[in-house]
Amino acid sequence: MHPANIIIRGLAVAVFAGTAAVAGAQSWSPSKNVEIVVPNPPGGSNDKTARSLERILLANKLLPVSISINNRSGGGGSIAYTYVQQRTPDPHYLVVAGPAILTNHIVGSSTLRHTDLTPVASLFDDYTVFAVAANSNLKTGKDLIDRLRKDPKSVTIAFSPLLGSHNHIAAGVLMKTIGGNARDLKVVAFKGSADAITNLLGGHVDLVTTAAGNVASHVAAGRMRVLGITSAQRFPGAFANVPTWKEQGADFTFGAWRAMFAPKGITPQQLAYWEGVLKKATEAPEWKEELDKNIWSNVFTPSAQFSKDLEQDYASMRSVLVDLGLAK
Repeated sequence: MHPANIIIRGLAVAVFAGTAAVAGAQSWSPSKNVEIVVPNPPGGSNDKTARSLERILLANKLLPVSISINNRSGGGGSIAYTYVQQRTPDPHYLVVAGPAILTNHIVGSSTLRHTDLTPVASLFDDYTVFAVAANSNLKTGKDLIDRLRKDPKSVTIAFSPLLGSHNHIAAGVLMKTIGGNARDLKVVAFKGSADAITNLLGGHVDLVTTAAGNVASHVAAGRMRVLGITSAQRFPGAFANVPTWKEQGADFTFGAWRAMFAPKGITPQQLAYWEGVLKKATEAPEWKEELDKNIWSNVFTPSAQFSKDLEQDYASMRSVLVDLGLAK
């Protein structure tokens, strides 16, 4: 989804269009409750993804069985990923995943690789915002750049779920883009984005890097301010006046995909079924509402292409994590 040579220059995201699974291959359907596993506590982007899908699948009667959400946080997502891996080859389990499934292995916090699960589809891209409390003396992205150049340790940056996660990478690439050393950043990782935001509003950290949707309500209520966004274009709505980093002299973009994985070893028919169901869900009007509400970028990438993208992403993110001093 974003080749290594591009991500090293600035983590620019390239989008590959995909097609739904061949309808004729769908000779299987679930026969018991489907469990959607979330690798984070309630409230973050992965949890919102799961609950949005649950509502749409049920409302549109896209499944013949019930659905349950299982939040299994911890280990930067590894607990949830391992839980689903251990259900091999039961196709009644799905797990929401983001780039942490790659970065956990790269930094050595997990032995599980993305190849230990079945990539079903990438649903959308979720861009990172750099946000501060409304009373922060950092008023613009340029203020942050100046501070990081002068004294990077003077800004405590919070994110989730682990050191080396994609939100950490976003901060590191900003630092590298402005000519600094990514290893000089002062960072702290929280279990979930909600925890990071709570600590920001409590004055315990200076800055949060997280998904746009996680701070939208706080921005609208005047509790937080966004200094810069990692997308190529400005966001709509509450973020309309927030410039991109490129507009502020830091030429990089970075989008994190959100995807669904199944246990390894499911059959081609089972994979085709889930591809088709997820494709239908993302074509529903309610999904468009979720995209707009959470500031998600509408990109559906089916299994075959997504699997290729994952290999490129793994190599690309490894190179950035070496710069951060978190990988060899």
